[in-house]
Amino acid sequence: MARERKNGIYSYQQLKAAIAAGHIFSSGDPIGEGQIQPASIDLRLGDKAYRLISSFLPERNQGVRELHMYDQEMVMYEHDLTEEGMVLEKNCVYLIPLMEELDLPRNVRGRVNPKSTTGRLDIFARVLTDYNTRFDDVARGYKGQLFIEVMPRSFTVRVARGLSLVQLRLMKGNCNVSDRGLKALHERSTLLYGGEEGTGALPHHDASISRGLFMSADLSGKGNGGIVGYKSKKNSHVVDLTKRGHYNIEDFWEPIVRNDKGCLILEPEEFYILSSKERVRVPPMYAAEMVAYEAGSGELRTHYAGFFDPGFGHGPDGSVKGTKAVLEVRAHDVPFMVTHGQQFCKLVFEKMMELPEKVYGPKIGSSYQFQGVTLSKQFKSPGR
Repeated sequence: MARERKNGIYSYQQLKAAIAAGHIFSSGDPIGEGQIQPASIDLRLGDKAYRLISSFLPERNQGVRELHMYDQEMVMYEHDLTEEGMVLEKNCVYLIPLMEELDLPRNVRGRVNPKSTTGRLDIFARVLTDYNTRFDDVARGYKGQLFIEVMPRSFTVRVARGLSLVQLRLMKGNCNVSDRGLKALHERSTLLYGGEEGTGALPHHDASISRGLFMSADLSGKGNGGIVGYKSKKNSHVVDLTKRGHYNIEDFWEPIVRNDKGCLILEPEEFYILSSKERVRVPPMYAAEMVAYEAGSGELRTHYAGFFDPGFGHGPDGSVKGTKAVLEVRAHDVPFMVTHGQQFCKLVFEKMMELPEKVYGPKIGSSYQFQGVTLSKQFKSPGR
């Protein structure tokens, strides 16, 4: 019998039950099995997109649709996504109603995050709800529509109705794992391994834990032909998000090769893909999220797509000995030097309410279980 907790994140089977009970439903096509992940559900773009003149702050006393979607001062034009989709221009803001709607029980809340592919393409995406001043936050007992604000930053992209850019987690109560609990979990289940394949578990006294588990940047280039990361090119063609393994890497990305100094200077407002030095492991009764790492003056952001599913780097039976985390990085205001092994990002762990009936891995179509410095699914593998 699966272990159950009073509080925690909804698992795969609980999300299915929530759909059956009408707590999650669709105003468009029925919700598909492929949308339901071990600890989240993919949210799909609806029929219309609205090009806005700018972003805006949500209002506590008005719904998103009433306040902005029919506001001629905010909306430049609307576009139908049902036939050929739509090209979203770089550095332009769009508001798109999502197919999925919610009718949550009073004690259930939610949190939204971009999907991995969205983050790796540098697409700024966040979700709004009615009568809520916070982005990506779904209040307890929320009843209503969901809206996504999208702004591509590095590439102009093509989207279509039914495409998923973000994912939703539902939860009850306090799910967070304390520092004490995190240390015990690492001793018991091994959350971090050394950087190289075959390297053993990181001793618990070497794991840096403070309101989460810290990880460092890998600038060694080992196992990647000397490539430590990629920087997005300023000028490139449209990326169609419906394609897989289609585009040549060199048309969109500049490879970054290791140097003897073991460091990298991040240029302001450039977008980089790097990877962690350590390999992380998420046991099936837990989920994780990469959160903002405060560098002191706020000049560095190291996460865009933050959800890590149960079983990431672990597998259903614990046979996977950790997987590197891909880091989506942008420096602000000033050049920022990063060195090999420097603390660079932080994972917070949360408890699942039930053991998911399926966990992260190739068997359920997961794309990044054995990743290194890995770009999004739209690009060909290196060497192809």
